[in-house]
This record gives sequence, C-alpha cells and structure tokens, in this order.
Amino acid sequence: MDIMIIDDHPVVRKGIRSILESEEDLHVTLEAESAAEAMEKISGKKPDLVIVDIELKGAENGVQLIKMIKTAYPEITSLVMSMDDGSLYAERAIRAGALGYVAKEEASEKIVSAIRQVMSGELYLSSKLSHIIASTHVMGNSMLDVNRLSNKELEIFKLIGQGYKRSEISKQMSMNINTIESHRRKIREKFNIKNSSDLSRLAVKWYVESQ
Repeated sequence: MDIMIIDDHPVVRKGIRSILESEEDLHVTLEAESAAEAMEKISGKKPDLVIVDIELKGAENGVQLIKMIKTAYPEITSLVMSMDDGSLYAERAIRAGALGYVAKEEASEKIVSAIRQVMSGELYLSSKLSHIIASTHVMGNSMLDVNRLSNKELEIFKLIGQGYKRSEISKQMSMNINTIESHRRKIREKFNIKNSSDLSRLAVKWYVESQ
C-alpha cells in the first residue's frame, strides 16, 4: 500500500513515516507540505492513500485539498490526521471526501488501524469524535450555524475567535490583508453583524463554547 503524508511539519512527517514503516505492507512513497506540492506529486505517482493535516502551507487548507483530490483522483482514499478540534472540521473533511479523521494525540495508537479501516472502505472516527458530531446534529440551532461559512471564512472566523489580528491572520493564511477584510465582511453579512467589534465578540464566544 503506497501512502502519501501531507503535513507542514517535517518532524510530524518523520514520526508518521516511522510508525507506518514498521508495518511490512505500508510504504510511504511521497511527502508534501502544501496542497500545491501534493497535487503536483500525485500527478506523477498516485498513492493508494493520502494522510492530510488540516493546516498546510500555502493558500489551501486540508479540507480544500481533500476535495481537490476527490475530484481529480476519486480512487485515492483520504485520511485526516490533525491537531485541530474535530468538532469544527471532521464533518467538513468527511463531506469533502475523507474516509476518516484521527487526532494527532492518538495517532501512534490509532493510525495503523485507521488506515486499514478506511482502505477497506469503512469510515473511521474515534468514539469521542462520533459523539461530538452526533451531539452537534442533536443540538441543531442551539449553537451558531458555522456551516453557512465557506472553508476560508470558517478558518478566519476561528482565528478571530482565538484573538488573532488582521495582520496576523494575513500572515498565517498567506493572503493579503484586503482579501482577509473581504472575507470578514462576508462573515458579517451571513451572520447579520453590524461591525467588527461585534464580529470579534461573536467569534470569541463561539470559539470558547466549541472547545
């Protein structure tokens, strides 16, 4: 089984490779740190499975990359392994085409079994994640409906909730500040927010409640 690891941290890629190569039938044949690099390498040698982090270098995040891979190469299986809060991104990743979501904190114990499960065509989610997703659907509109936001808008909204300034968000997402401001305006329109102060307060409240 040929596997590609897509993560912007070389140490993380090395750690995953070490775990997987202890298995005789799992071979890490490709690595990338951005969506653009991943798509370029996949076009040359298609892996059976890609392991994708949510936060990547460049303009596209992991969810967007999974959607790109699913569209171009539907035969490739995608598995997310991320530090990000599963309640925010797991469902989006699955909808984009991933077959599983593993938290990095449990990767050393779960990654091999997760790979084997998704490669057999079955969805893999930890019991904790399954509970979170189920709870979110049961709660319905009792929490802010962030599904109204695009992936970029959600990422920016999360960073606002974490207290990042416009310039910091611009640097972190490799986007110019005018584009960030445009996304902020769209978020305000979707949530009917009058000004930037109210946007910040709402984002902080949502982020704290979602933890």
